[in-house]
Amino acid sequence: MLMVTLLWLIAVVLVIAGIYVILARRDILWGIVLIVVGLLVGPGGVSIFNV
Repeated sequence: MLMVTLLWLIAVVLVIAGIYVILARRDILWGIVLIVVGLLVGPGGVSIFNV
């Protein structure tokens, strides 16, 4: 349960950081990279920690 919660928090932070980078810094490439990594890490998506 703790690992799932931790993965959700990391995923949320990465996606929010990606949106911030796109909107505030106008760096679309890094924003998209952060959002995609957030979606890959999140347990609701294709988690890279699932074996």
